[in-house]
Amino acid sequence: MNGILLLGGTSDIGRELASRLCAGREVVLAARRRPAEQMLLDAGATAVHHLPFEATDLASHRALVEQAIELTGGVTTAIVAFGILGDQARAEHDEAHAAEIATIDYTAQVSMLTVLADLLPQGEIVAFSSIAGWRARRANYVYGSTKAGLDAFCQGLSDRLHGSGLRLVTARPGFVIGSMTEGMDPAPLSVTPAEVAAAVADEIRTGRGSRTLWIPRRLRLLAWVMRVVPRPIWRRMPR
Repeated sequence: MNGILLLGGTSDIGRELASRLCAGREVVLAARRRPAEQMLLDAGATAVHHLPFEATDLASHRALVEQAIELTGGVTTAIVAFGILGDQARAEHDEAHAAEIATIDYTAQVSMLTVLADLLPQGEIVAFSSIAGWRARRANYVYGSTKAGLDAFCQGLSDRLHGSGLRLVTARPGFVIGSMTEGMDPAPLSVTPAEVAAAVADEIRTGRGSRTLWIPRRLRLLAWVMRVVPRPIWRRMPR
């Protein structure tokens, strides 16, 4: 009863985090396509299972988690790492694409987090917010709005889980340099998937209760500055 469920099995951050936690444990990778397993086996996972996962199929979420629990004999770490960045320019004119971003990055996350909180008796759930949701920018407001909503949901869920055997660790990183942002210029205080994963893994090993992590920690100061920038200046800010 010590399995790991990674929802978004091809996620850079998700795989980095799972590899830091998987020694002596079984891992279930849930993804649209079969992700690479060797990284986790090399890190000490005793077995790696794959389950097909379509985030937008909300009705399938509960059955998938139940299957992961059955495969491992019990999931105690669930990592919710699926999501898309989307195309902001396209989303401004294509309502279907805007709705796709909102569905995957917010609605599906709310659905899956609710299922996990209901089915897991103990352990930890990891969710990924972003500095992009702290104050939405003109350059990426569709994606940013989903992170703002998800962050608010996670704060409430954290309070709901307080005092139980299950906790929620919410990572709130800055710009992450990875496959999702390939080709984009890094923003100030950018981090790598490995840095995000290391911070979350350390919190899981040493922390108690639910917590929100700014990654890096000094990002909290930048977030305060973002709040006070006048709107005429803020609307010209880049991604």
